[in-house]
Amino acid sequence: MIKTTLQVRITTLMVIFSILFIFVFTAIQVKNQLSVMTSYNSYRSRLGAMIVKNTLENLLKDATLREDPSTLFQIALESLGKENVVDKISVFDPKGKIISSNDPYYANQNQIDPQDLKRVCDFSNVEVKEKWFCSYIDERLKLVDIFIPVFLEKEVRYVAKITYLLGNLQSALKEIYTPITLTVIAVIIANLVLGMILSKTIIHPIKVLNLATKDISSGNLNLRVNIKTNDEIQELGETFNDMTVALQKMKERAENANPLTKLPGNNVIREEIEKRIKLNEKFVAIHGDLDNFKAYNDKYGISKGDEVIKFTAKVLQDAIKEKGNPDDFVGHEGGDDLYILTTPDKANAVTNYIIETFDEEIRKFYSKEDLDLGYILEKNRQGVLVKFPIMSISMAGVSNQIRDITSYAELTNIAVGVKEKAKQTKGSIFILDRRAT
Repeated sequence: MIKTTLQVRITTLMVIFSILFIFVFTAIQVKNQLSVMTSYNSYRSRLGAMIVKNTLENLLKDATLREDPSTLFQIALESLGKENVVDKISVFDPKGKIISSNDPYYANQNQIDPQDLKRVCDFSNVEVKEKWFCSYIDERLKLVDIFIPVFLEKEVRYVAKITYLLGNLQSALKEIYTPITLTVIAVIIANLVLGMILSKTIIHPIKVLNLATKDISSGNLNLRVNIKTNDEIQELGETFNDMTVALQKMKERAENANPLTKLPGNNVIREEIEKRIKLNEKFVAIHGDLDNFKAYNDKYGISKGDEVIKFTAKVLQDAIKEKGNPDDFVGHEGGDDLYILTTPDKANAVTNYIIETFDEEIRKFYSKEDLDLGYILEKNRQGVLVKFPIMSISMAGVSNQIRDITSYAELTNIAVGVKEKAKQTKGSIFILDRRAT
């Protein structure tokens, strides 16, 4: 498949439509011109027939011309031709003999052709008052032949044949040559102007976006486009810039994401909290921490511990999806420490879902023997063998609904104290800081 540019396609379409426009315009002009020429020549032929009839009959009234009027007829015919009364004219007697003519067809002939002779003889059966001329139109040659009886004392002495052009294509094109030429020039100028406008408002911005897309695909997420067309293309450029900002943020989050859970890490957690503080949004930051996780990790191994962390991350994500808001946030600080950001009205529903789901499904990560005992035996930090209960989750909530929180550092300091209090309680629990100061 041949690949063409947008500019080539637009130019091709403009040329095609321009040619079609010129063709249709020319056809309409030719048709109108032919109609005008035909109407004009039809009127001219009728008027010319009257003039010819009166001129020749007045000549015959002079008795001295009745015997041999050919010379004076010839002078009259030449005069009528010069005055543009007729195009071609010939005078015959009733038997078809040529008396006078300025028609090149009859220049070297003495007798008219059979068709014309028949038309001449037809006048012998026609009364003067009924028909004083007969016309015959040749559509092929675009001609009208008019046969006029020339009377003397109510007797047909001669017949004049005059010929007019009704209007042909060549004549019509000659008449409309100037307007067609001006139209072609106007179309060319309009195409040039339109081409410049389209190039500036459509083609160039699209080229800019195309090049920018290639740069971004190569990793240049700092690129921004500046398109000022005040239309949808400018809106597309602005959307493109918004997209690059979003991609940049996604890249930063991906680079900061925890490799185990793929959840946003410390930097993104801090940005999300500071963004909500800056926007003065009411929120609850919930710090989740697993109880007895180290003992489990020591006994079952790091691989099993990683599975527990991934399971916990999914529980938190499911809780937000089922009970939270569309723009709520889940992050992973590291180890078994995770963060949730939600609104005060959703905090209890989210944490209740987490506690119920976690306590029910965490048991599948233990052996039957440990589940029957209800604990695992493992050494503590001092090397003493201790009973560690089945893992639970402690969640410490800090909100700006009652007290003002001005920074991420302030929030984390408050969360430390709340988490210590939660850790002192056996089993899974959520404690929300409700202090005003």
